[in-house]
Amino acid sequence: MAFISRKSFQLYSSSTPASRSALMTLSRRLNFISGQHKPQNCSSVAMRMMCVKDKSQYTFCRKKHVQLQMQSLSVNEAVHLCGDTRNCTKSNNVWMDEQLFFKRLNGLCTSKEILYFLSSLEVMSDTMASGALQKISELEVDDNGLKNPALLENEVFRALCFQFEFESSNLSNTGLLNALQALIKLRIDPQSTLMTSLLSESEERLGRGQLTAEHLCALGESLLELESPSCATLEQIVNHMQERDIKSWSPREVVMAYKILEVTVREGKQWQSLLNRLNSVTLGAVSQLSPNFVSVILNSLVVLGQTRAVLLVTALCKHSVQHVPYFTDHELVNVLEAFLYFGQKMQNFTEALERHVPKSIHIMHPQTVSKVMQYCCKKMILSKPIFDAVAEGFISSADRLTTDQIAAYIIPFGTLNYLPPSASSLFGKLETVLHTRLRHFQPHTLLNLLHSCVLIQRYPTNFLPKIFSPYFLQKLQAQPPGLNRVVMSQLTQLFLTVTLECPFYEGPKLLSKYQVKAFPTPQSSLDVHLFKRVKTGLLDLLKKRIYFASEVSTPYFYVVDIEIKLDEEGFVLPAAQLEEVHKRIALCVDGQNRFCAHSHNLLGEEAIKQRHLQLLGYEVVQIPFFEIESLQSTRKIADYLHKKIFPCT
Repeated sequence: MAFISRKSFQLYSSSTPASRSALMTLSRRLNFISGQHKPQNCSSVAMRMMCVKDKSQYTFCRKKHVQLQMQSLSVNEAVHLCGDTRNCTKSNNVWMDEQLFFKRLNGLCTSKEILYFLSSLEVMSDTMASGALQKISELEVDDNGLKNPALLENEVFRALCFQFEFESSNLSNTGLLNALQALIKLRIDPQSTLMTSLLSESEERLGRGQLTAEHLCALGESLLELESPSCATLEQIVNHMQERDIKSWSPREVVMAYKILEVTVREGKQWQSLLNRLNSVTLGAVSQLSPNFVSVILNSLVVLGQTRAVLLVTALCKHSVQHVPYFTDHELVNVLEAFLYFGQKMQNFTEALERHVPKSIHIMHPQTVSKVMQYCCKKMILSKPIFDAVAEGFISSADRLTTDQIAAYIIPFGTLNYLPPSASSLFGKLETVLHTRLRHFQPHTLLNLLHSCVLIQRYPTNFLPKIFSPYFLQKLQAQPPGLNRVVMSQLTQLFLTVTLECPFYEGPKLLSKYQVKAFPTPQSSLDVHLFKRVKTGLLDLLKKRIYFASEVSTPYFYVVDIEIKLDEEGFVLPAAQLEEVHKRIALCVDGQNRFCAHSHNLLGEEAIKQRHLQLLGYEVVQIPFFEIESLQSTRKIADYLHKKIFPCT
């Protein structure tokens, strides 16, 4: 952001005696007409916006900046302003009323056209002048800053700025705050005399209680655009807001109140009573909110930790469904983060993403795609339309992605155990990227990425020597979260995978001190109710509890849900017997939490476990929830288990 320096408009200190005298003579002639002064004839007291012949500097002092030397206007280069147009008369077609002015202004497409239009007018109100500045700021500023710094050398633009600085106390509230907003957006230095004058006047009016709710929000919005807004002023704004009846506020004013509260709460201030009122008002106005307002409010609710505003959050999330095609990348990221933070999951929202993402994948920002994949991964949503589109997007754009974005694109495929139709090209591209950029990956990011690959039988054998090297393991240990149990489990599973599934691998092995004794089994992974029903059915089938064991730790890191041992003739042995065991049957009691949401697709962690148990000699029998949930009686469950475990008996 580039800002005009504080040296601008300090005419008295730098002018010659002659020019200083001319300026003082001119100042006596100027009389700014605001809403506080109602002239009988606007033409007779029209304001001239001009500077004496003197040099003032505009110096851009932030990133992506340029430096300009700007000459001030001579006395005969004038633009006349009038602060109140209601009683003004027309004179030689150089005056027009505000309605016609803004109609003409809205039809102009460049700042050059706007400034030429302004130069054709002899008089205008401060509201009209500030509106023109706002229009210019909309046209001339993008994400990279000011598009055309030469704009600030324009004589008409400088005349406007000069008058706003020296007549700030005569401006109407609307003119003052609109001009402030526009000039901040145009990256004018907050420390310049121009901005200091406008900010000081705004704060004085705030202190005197002269600002309406609309003006409070406008001032707050301007302050938030500054790099270091005055928290004291923002708190003062919030104090005034608390005294107002917010039920009549517009959606824009409500949104701005949320944004101001974000900053003040970060400073340790608590405004929960005002937040409760805002939440209540917003709930009733959800249907009127634009995509931008929905995104901003959801983001504010996250920042403000409004976990108790369940009704509002749910209503906003439901309303966001219809806006999915219209969200900008940044807005969609905010919405997805809110869904994750508040634990929201809606099928129609997923369906809206499925319609939007595939057709937009090549124009979406990679960070937005990463957030979509994170959302799907956290919510266990296997959306084939989204995943297939992301795979195609990765193949075409992987070279432009950051290492974190590469991991965000790929890891969900392993987590949710899905290979897209373009899997061969996808992982071929990943291998190419890893060969060229391996050293750029953070250790934990690389481990997570390679571990996700083996979950879906894509074996990164070319890169495992690096993973198992003492140097890499030391780097893992040195960076948070270090070598905790989850990290060591990933390393152990990588080692077990190449041992069982890649017999051709001859590289370094994982030292035993980095191996876990057993893979962690989260309590949530076992469906206790389903597990109990299966054990009851087995007891009915086998007659005695001694013939099966539950939650059995194996020498191979995995825990088996239920184990049954058979002798050579196929008879069931007591679970405690160690001799004459010819076959071991591993029953995997898979509840809904071991599958992707609304799907019969096993998650990657469970799929690799069952694959490895088979390679280790177990006969794996899967007992999925969807096959047993409709069986009501113990007898029916026993019959079902008989057919599953002993199909030939």
